[in-house]
Amino acid sequence: MSDNCAGAAPEVLTAMIAAQKGRDRSYGHDAVTARAVEVIRQLFEAPEAEVFFVATGTAANALALATICPPWGSVYAARSAHLDVDECGAPGFFTGGATLRLLDHADGLVDPGTLDRALTGGRAGDVHAVQPAALSIAQISELGAAYSPAEVAALSAVAHWAGLRVHMDGARFANAVAYLGCTPADASWRAGVDVLSLGATKNGGLGAEAVIFFDPQLARDFGYRRKRGGHLLSKTRVVSAQIEAMFGDGLWLRLAARANATATRLAEGLAALPEVAVLNRVDGNMVFARFGRTVDAAMRAAGVRYSARPDGDGMVRARLVTAFDTTVEDVDAALRAARAGGA
Repeated sequence: MSDNCAGAAPEVLTAMIAAQKGRDRSYGHDAVTARAVEVIRQLFEAPEAEVFFVATGTAANALALATICPPWGSVYAARSAHLDVDECGAPGFFTGGATLRLLDHADGLVDPGTLDRALTGGRAGDVHAVQPAALSIAQISELGAAYSPAEVAALSAVAHWAGLRVHMDGARFANAVAYLGCTPADASWRAGVDVLSLGATKNGGLGAEAVIFFDPQLARDFGYRRKRGGHLLSKTRVVSAQIEAMFGDGLWLRLAARANATATRLAEGLAALPEVAVLNRVDGNMVFARFGRTVDAAMRAAGVRYSARPDGDGMVRARLVTAFDTTVEDVDAALRAARAGGA
């Protein structure tokens, strides 16, 4: 159904239990948070980065954008972007009214030429118009595809030339890096990303996200925005412990690679069935497929849960998401049900 439906990785739970023992300072002034910040800086080879922790991806995205985009600004993003489709207007709320400019895309990935053409009509400097301020890209995209570092760099070059800051929604950044095989730095700031919302929740965390400003000057008022928005936890160490456990020894990549591998197995198995069409590039842990209602009924009867909607001609369009705890046995059971439904 979703990687949000999975629980937490055992290593993360163990770290949280350890972090809550005894007493320490509140609101992020504790030893666990200090260690977690250093873990992120070392992982990204960014010793000067400003790092903040929040509990939700929506908070990470909206507060990050509010810090780099004024109320009279606009944020350019793919038409499928989570921050438009699934965040209940949070970016507009936290920015104080900034406008989203939605761009056409392929596989959820914005093309530099599309961005350039949109900015050409952006009316920069015109006091009567909303001013271009930021580009937000999702890694991986909402349609399951990953930007290569070169593609991010090309987009960032266009954005920076026009004076925009670049935000990356990295709710599934781990899945992208596991797929790309590059360093976190190469997938982010070296490719021009100014601020990254780094997700842990979908990848085995219980509720933990990081916001990383690679240019510390951009973080000027993030701390105040986080507090005013109700997202500064008094016991920050409980969130920080998740970050430290996830990113401190490579757990994040091991978990993401497991989710990616089961998604690939699922996609290949579905694509081999004559009644099923896989619709997307499966670079991470999401599979979009189209199949008949008999296949849908058989899979659901077998206990497979996923999002689906009617797609005409007796077909359904489904979104299937694997997680860190999805097993080969889970995938194979789903494939047996799909095969039986198409027989």
